[in-house]
Amino acid sequence: MRKLLLLNVIVILLIVLTGCKKQELYSKTYFEYFDTVITISGYEKNKEEFNNKLLLIEPLLEKYHKLYDIYYEYSGINNLCTVNKKAYIEPVEVEKEIIDLLEYGFKMYDKTNKVLNIAMGSVLKLWHNEREYASEYPYDAKIPDINKLKEASKYMNIDDVVIDKEKSTIYIKNEYTKLDVGAIAKGYVCDRLTDVLVNIEATSYILNLGGNIKLIGSKPRNKDFNVGIQDPTSNATSNIITLSICDYSIVTSGSYQRYYMVDNTRYHHIINPKTLMPENNYLSVTVISKESVLCDSLSTTLFNLSISEGKELIKDFNDVYVMWIDIDKNITYSDGLESKFM
Repeated sequence: MRKLLLLNVIVILLIVLTGCKKQELYSKTYFEYFDTVITISGYEKNKEEFNNKLLLIEPLLEKYHKLYDIYYEYSGINNLCTVNKKAYIEPVEVEKEIIDLLEYGFKMYDKTNKVLNIAMGSVLKLWHNEREYASEYPYDAKIPDINKLKEASKYMNIDDVVIDKEKSTIYIKNEYTKLDVGAIAKGYVCDRLTDVLVNIEATSYILNLGGNIKLIGSKPRNKDFNVGIQDPTSNATSNIITLSICDYSIVTSGSYQRYYMVDNTRYHHIINPKTLMPENNYLSVTVISKESVLCDSLSTTLFNLSISEGKELIKDFNDVYVMWIDIDKNITYSDGLESKFM
């Protein structure tokens, strides 16, 4: 009887010790998706468990990358590039993931009072072309012709994009109306990857899709993650502030990220749909919420609004926090951010 009792104690101790094995941080970086750097990090007991989870994530990264690409088509699928090229001729059948993303874009168009518009691809294309040209020939850089911008802005009517959910098709009424989902795609993908990881019991992970950060759970022993917000005026990657946070998403839109110079003036990639130009009121806008796609959407939207307008807008959303850094490096926080995360 004593031997049996002793054996049971040993088995229990082994189970406890095995369960308490120290978790280590593993990480993998990808350069081939969404024209950005993607890093997935997670705490696991061993690298094999980490790699097994990545095996479920990597095919999704490739799939979403191809589906949401507006510049290139891929064999065997109809993606957003296909839609932009052909949907004005006849409805294009697409996968559910494209329908879902576009429907979210429609919703945010309404909720942001038409500031976030996924149908302004005609305008964004002109800016994209000049930015690409400037990267090759910086001394010949110029902004798009204002008359061409005004002409392109005639084709930003989101109502020209017609979704038939039953048939899973997209039809665009006007040949010159083009979709651009750059303001929502990475955040949407980040949330979908999170769904998969949570479903397979990932409890301490960090997803970073080109600055779209999603925190799953907390660090081991229930410690918050420390997330630095980059100093937008520093050439180095120093932080202007560090947040203590878990189970939230953080997205920063900044004028220091994608831009080019013309006559000593910086022209960044966030274009105001009303002025058709980049606004230069802020160095960066950071949004924190549970959903990465909401952070993505709002960080772009708020860049084109005054702080007072932005504070009024986010009242329509639950559990959303914002930090604005203006061009003079003054920091403004929305209600609750400092007490919750600092």
